[in-house]
Amino acid sequence: MKKRLVLLGAPGSGKGTQAELITRQFGIPVTSPGAILRREKDLGTPLGIETSETIQRGGLVPDATIVKLIEDWLRLHGAHGFVFDGFPRTAPQAESLAAILTRHHTPLDLAIWLEVSEETVRERISGRLQCRSCGFVTSVAAGNFSERAVCPYCEGPLVRRNDDDLEVLQNRLKEYHAKTEPLASYYQKVSVLHRIDGNRDREAVFSDISRLIEAK
Repeated sequence: MKKRLVLLGAPGSGKGTQAELITRQFGIPVTSPGAILRREKDLGTPLGIETSETIQRGGLVPDATIVKLIEDWLRLHGAHGFVFDGFPRTAPQAESLAAILTRHHTPLDLAIWLEVSEETVRERISGRLQCRSCGFVTSVAAGNFSERAVCPYCEGPLVRRNDDDLEVLQNRLKEYHAKTEPLASYYQKVSVLHRIDGNRDREAVFSDISRLIEAK
């Protein structure tokens, strides 16, 4: 299935979780700027080190850097469709993505906005765990990790992310309200925006997303 979609929403809205469910159900390749940058950091590249410091402060990596990474990823994997988790995050990123897709004659199918309350965001972030190896996202409440926190898919270690600190979260939410929320009107104008209540459990949210993908 060669669908092209972006998942948008606040930090902790469930974008990563839903992206994983989509790729497992429909076989659509998934990535996020965060996943690409974490790989750069693990490889010890200058870009990885520099952007890691920005992310830990709760700031946003420059648009030009993110767009270049995404375009490189699309060149390798875009023929099979894509799910972008948390990209674009700014109007310039959205415009750059539109230009890239226009050049390749591959229009965006869906922009799915996961709407959650800030109370839900704080609750989820405080218990969030991520696999260091494959990027799978879960929470302390979702499983019994008292003895050994390991990924159920690849058995990699489940760890807390540095940017999930609550003080850093406040900075991320400010950036989100200022720079990402305006994208709703952008995608509304091109008739691809669909809002979904992300406060519910992951299965209910995924059921709504699946219907959108299958109907497109």
